[in-house]
Order: sequence, then structure tokens, then C-alpha cells
Amino acid sequence: MSTKISLGTAGEKDTIVYITHEFKNDKHIGLSDKESAYIKSEIKEEKHLVAINRYDKWIFIHQIDKKKHDYLTHEKARRAGHKIGSLASHKKLGKIIVKVDSKDLSSETVLAFAEGMALGNYQFLKYRKDSKKETHSLKEIVIDDKKVKALAVDQLNILVDATCKARDLVNEPHISLNATGLAKAFQQMAKDSGFKIEVFDKAKITSLKMGGLLAVNKGSNAPPTFSVMEWKPAKAVNKKPIVLVGKGVVYDTGGYSLKPTLNSMDYMKCDMGGAAAVGCTMYAIAKAKLPLHVIGLVPSTDNMVDAAAYVPGDVITMHSGLTVEVLNTDAEGRLILGDALSYAQKYKPELVIDLATLTGAAAAAIGHFGIVYMGTADDKVKNKLEKSGNNVYERLVEFPLWDEYGDLIKSDIAEIKNLGGPY
Repeated sequence: MSTKISLGTAGEKDTIVYITHEFKNDKHIGLSDKESAYIKSEIKEEKHLVAINRYDKWIFIHQIDKKKHDYLTHEKARRAGHKIGSLASHKKLGKIIVKVDSKDLSSETVLAFAEGMALGNYQFLKYRKDSKKETHSLKEIVIDDKKVKALAVDQLNILVDATCKARDLVNEPHISLNATGLAKAFQQMAKDSGFKIEVFDKAKITSLKMGGLLAVNKGSNAPPTFSVMEWKPAKAVNKKPIVLVGKGVVYDTGGYSLKPTLNSMDYMKCDMGGAAAVGCTMYAIAKAKLPLHVIGLVPSTDNMVDAAAYVPGDVITMHSGLTVEVLNTDAEGRLILGDALSYAQKYKPELVIDLATLTGAAAAAIGHFGIVYMGTADDKVKNKLEKSGNNVYERLVEFPLWDEYGDLIKSDIAEIKNLGGPY
């Protein structure tokens, strides 16, 4: 369950965290001269978090460095919030009041601090025997700051809730979450938030000639699913929908191109991270009642080794009619996503955003510090996406889509192949 964030004021015995860009001991804090001197000496030693034990409550002072760009300041605030949240759990605190000790601290910075506390408090304890004992104590974060509006807090609660739901899906083992289970999770989110959903079964997928999804599913003993989610409010600001496509490979062995490297399969239950992001984004959009027409598409299956599984050298026909020579069965995400992207064209969308755990080469290029993306949208859209990414510190790095790359996937026996070579 997500940590609840609300607006309110501090009581006499409430634990309070004062956040500031520069500690000045404003009178409203009520510190003694000794306490103030102690805090100043700690901050001088570059200890930005200082704790005062009042015995019946704690007072925390957290000085957050102000950076050149707001989004960097906000990320500092998130990390500061996470640190306080960890401290709260260590000290078995159930509630913390966040107060602002600086007039130049923006409401966005305060919200980022609360977000860091809430997201840092996340746990996945479903399979822990002593889950009640291990559950973090922090249940409530109260913001005491007139600059922060109730609507912003409501939206933050929705975002935290949706993010935790996505984390739950990614953490869930494959033994209890196959393609059907993933679709059922989306159906429950639709019921809870109000978006529409239709889940295509294998017969429907076959009738639509989604050859990529069907090929990857051939080695599985569980059927594939294709989830179509839609949020279309009466006064949507966009005439054409935005389509979100998410990779839903609930477990990836690599197929007959079995993953060879050390630890490479340990986290392959997470290969549906793109699908989780799309489903939970639909949940958040519907919960917040955003005036946007948005469609979410999730093709889902596992990628297993079996006598019936597809193999390198096979040629498959995609939903678009394009024939693909399979040279690597571990390059399966692009096959199921290709079907979904082709299906998305029926909506004549304003924009399509494809989310997937593709690929290790991206991490090799930029590390785990951002997201590699490429696309055909115009620069105006790309600039908005990059700005949006910065706002939540999910930074985007654009890679090229040069024409020469098209030559690398030409096939001798089909129209294209699913592998472009080592470079």
C-alpha cells in the first residue's frame, strides 16, 4: 500500500522535518540556542541532515542544495526525502510533518521531497513470512506549507500509487504472473480507475495475423494476450489519440538463442517493465481524469525453449504483412512490439510512445543513468519529451535512426531480419 500524502499542520508531539535551502534558524522552528548552534556546526561540516531528539518527538533539519536547474534541485529533494523516509522507518515513526524553513523553496521542491519519502518507503513483501514485522512504519506524510495546493497533492498520491503498482508487477515472479495474469492486473486497474479495456485471446490474435506475437509464444504453455486500454473523456484536448505501447514479455529465456551470460536470466521476470509502465500510466491518467485521449497497447507472452518454439532461421509474417527472418530468438521484443505498432496505426494517432526493456546495448552506452530513445517524431515533440523526462529525473538520450541502419536489417530470404549485427 502506498504511503499517504496529505496537507495539514503539526501537533505538539508530531515529528517534523524542516527543509530549507539555507538554514537560518527562523523563529517559528522553536529551537534553543544550543540546538541552533549544533545544527549550524553540523551543516558547516557538510552534514545536510541533522536530527534533534526531543524524546517525545524528533526534529529533523534537511538543507537541500539549490542547483542551477530546477529539475536538479527537485532530484536533490527526492533523494533527501528518501533519506528521511529511511530514518523514519529506522526510528519506527508512523507520521512525519514536512515544514518549509525557506521562502525561496518552491512548492515543486516540497512535493519532490514528499515524493522521495513515499517512493523510498516502497516494499515488496508478498513472499516474506514475517512481512508484518518487516513492514516500514511510515504511513503518513503531512505537508504543512501554504504554497502547496490540494490538487497537486492529490495528483502526487496518484503518481506514487501508480508507480508502486508498476513496481509490484515488475517484482512479481513469472510463476505467478504469466501473460493472462498481467492482463487480469490491467483489468483490475481499469475497474479501479475507469478506463476501458479489452483483452484479445489467442484466437483473436491469430485472426489479426499478429505473427510476431504468435511466433514468440510458440514455445510457451500459456497463451498470449493483447491488452487494448483506452481513456477517452468527453472534453479531450487532443483530436487524435496518443498511443502508448508496452513490451509485455513476462519472462525471457532468450528462446533457442538462450541467454549465455552470467546472471543474465535472473531478472528476466522484469522484461515486462514496459507493459507495467503503460498499464499503470493508463491507471494514473484515468484516476487523475486528465483531459487526454490515450490508448495503451500491450502484447504479452513469455519467451521459452520448447520443441514447438520458433528457431533462428524461421521466417514469420507480421501483422503489417512484412516478412521477417528470425536470426536471434532473444531479439523477441521487437517482434511483439512490431505487431502492436502496426495495430496502433488504425487509430491514426497524434503520437506513439513505445516503452520496452530494450536493450543491454543502451546500458552499455550510457550506463543506468537515463533512457536511450530514438524516433521519427519532430523536434518539438522530442524537446517536450526530454523536458518531461528531466522533470521526473528519467533523463532521455536520443540515438540516431540513420538510413544506413536500414541496410543492416535487409534479409536474403525475407524482407527484413530481426538482427542488425554487432554494431
